[in-house]
Amino acid sequence: MECWRFSNTNSSTNVPYKRIYQGPVIQTINAGNSHVCGLVSGNLECWQWPHFNSSKAIANINMSSIAVGANFVCGLTAKTGNIACSSDSNNNSNSRVVDHAPNGNYTVIEAGFWHACAISLYGRLDCWGHMDMTGDKEKQPQGRFISLALGENRSCALRENGTVACWGSNNFTTPLRLQATFFESIVAKRNVFCGVVSSNYSLLCWGTEFFESNTKVFDNVLPGPCRNENECNCGLLSDSAKLCYSPNIICKPCLPVVESPFQPPPPSWTSPSPSLSPSPPYKSGWSKKMVAYLVVGCVGCSSLLLVLAFFLYRHWKCRVCRVHDSGRLDESGNSSIEPEAVIAAVLEKRLSHVISMGNGKHLEEYSFDVLLEVTNNFSKERKIGIGSFGSVYHATLEDGKEVAIKRAEFPFTSPSYYAVLGATKRQEEKDNAFVNELESLSRLHHKNLVRLLGFYEDTNERILVYEYMKNGSLNDHLHKLHKNSGLVSWGGRIQVALDAARGIEYLHQYATPPIIHRDIKSSNILLDANWTAKVSDFGLSLMGPEDEDSHLSLLAAGTVGYMDPEYYRLQHLTTKSDVYSFGVVLLEMLSGHKAIDKNENGVPRNVVDFIVPYIVQDEIHRVLDIRVAPPTPYEIEAVAFVGYLAADCVSLEGRNRPTMTQVVNNLENALAACLAQPTLPTSTTATSLD
Repeated sequence: MECWRFSNTNSSTNVPYKRIYQGPVIQTINAGNSHVCGLVSGNLECWQWPHFNSSKAIANINMSSIAVGANFVCGLTAKTGNIACSSDSNNNSNSRVVDHAPNGNYTVIEAGFWHACAISLYGRLDCWGHMDMTGDKEKQPQGRFISLALGENRSCALRENGTVACWGSNNFTTPLRLQATFFESIVAKRNVFCGVVSSNYSLLCWGTEFFESNTKVFDNVLPGPCRNENECNCGLLSDSAKLCYSPNIICKPCLPVVESPFQPPPPSWTSPSPSLSPSPPYKSGWSKKMVAYLVVGCVGCSSLLLVLAFFLYRHWKCRVCRVHDSGRLDESGNSSIEPEAVIAAVLEKRLSHVISMGNGKHLEEYSFDVLLEVTNNFSKERKIGIGSFGSVYHATLEDGKEVAIKRAEFPFTSPSYYAVLGATKRQEEKDNAFVNELESLSRLHHKNLVRLLGFYEDTNERILVYEYMKNGSLNDHLHKLHKNSGLVSWGGRIQVALDAARGIEYLHQYATPPIIHRDIKSSNILLDANWTAKVSDFGLSLMGPEDEDSHLSLLAAGTVGYMDPEYYRLQHLTTKSDVYSFGVVLLEMLSGHKAIDKNENGVPRNVVDFIVPYIVQDEIHRVLDIRVAPPTPYEIEAVAFVGYLAADCVSLEGRNRPTMTQVVNNLENALAACLAQPTLPTSTTATSLD
């Protein structure tokens, strides 16, 4: 942090800057009239304030935001949004602010010279301090607010709809010419207030005689700081990417939460009109007719529940680990059995669509005889794995190229009605997986996605041919680690994670339209001869919505242990569902445990529930894979950083998870730290670590 002091003379020059802080990244910064404070790792630090001791003032309180007044500072606690204040140890004039802070949960706080205001979770405005600064309660504006700007003895607040409300000493109020103007953000210092206009980002100011006739100051002003997207809790400002250097954006202010109907409304809400007459009281007692209706209703409901329970049991009893997709929620179902001819016609139509779109032109259509020959009639000796719709075989073509061949396996069909229905359903699922892979991989080209070389399809066969991945799957190396593996070092593991993340990022950000994989797991991340990781198995993949704020309404699909709980619960599919699954993979790579593992007592446990608490408590060293050599001081910093990233990825709510672009950026930083070489003498390094 560097600061400048401006001269009080008429000279336009200023005193050269002075570096007053150099250390860990400052999360946020705020200045009063002559003091500067900031948050470093959530803890308060202040500079240019000789009599202020932050370590004693608000000790060990993790904060999310701060506001600095003349000789006091207030902040919001990170977890609860409670207000905590402290003042200059040599100044008692701030007791009205420090000792009278309101209780409650707040999202915004701002300070004037001798007063402070905060906005509650529900948008309510609360002010305290010297009353001649805050104004009488009756004069304070009512409504729901999202932002504040406090001056010396006056204040303004930005309403939920973008208009400004001002109040304060000498009947200060919003200028008439600005009452219908919409703003993105507002700020204040002493008697001057400024705001960035929503329509054109111009800067308008008011509050002094000078600005009465010179309202417009600048044509283009950033309405907020350019930040990383994962710092924005409430989304990004429209078109703000054009205002910042990529990939930064400007955060959108958080709107107030809608008040729960079981809570009393905030004072700013309008109470129901007293003129409305109450509803007539209900009659007490039960008539014979009502009792009869009740009995019939209960019997009918019980019967219906029994029928539903029976069908649910039949539907789910064969499902162990893998959950299959049953189509979009808005599609109409059909209980009749589809003949094989109908299914074949649907498949043919979808395949024709893939070809008509220009996809697959570079793919080779292999003959079935050739595929039979190179796999030795699909013998068990050539089988190397199982994919989303069939078994995978290793083969060498006539030109010497090694390939992996995935062949759909159709179930035996018995005459039973339910057997026919089940077999038909499974065949339809395999056809969907076959076309999904063909459609996805035929138009995707990235070094971290497995390359599709060709296919074969007829009435009875669905076969895809891929490049061969010599070193198998990530799952094999994590859970059957051998000394020659590329995953015996932390640098190697982070590199593999970065490769896979880049492949998923390509699906989300650069594929048109975007693709959601839906089955990210360690067994679907393959390793070539050079230990480069590539994402495979697109049998469950879907084209996602263009808008990141949108979702697909789908029944859950994926693999238990990796599946996004929000997607499973709400059936809302977004790219953040893949982020969750990748977070589980990161936890696997750090700990060496499977997604669903057993503890020492043989009880199944989820790697998320087991590992994340250690990460949150900064004790990741206790759960690292013991088969990998203990990390060096440089590696442990990188490994811990990956742990925090994994914990963010598996957040219960998708909006709290990073995007895959952010994941890639973080893994790049972690890898750079992991591979960094010491530049300090050994003794100095040892001292600093101690």
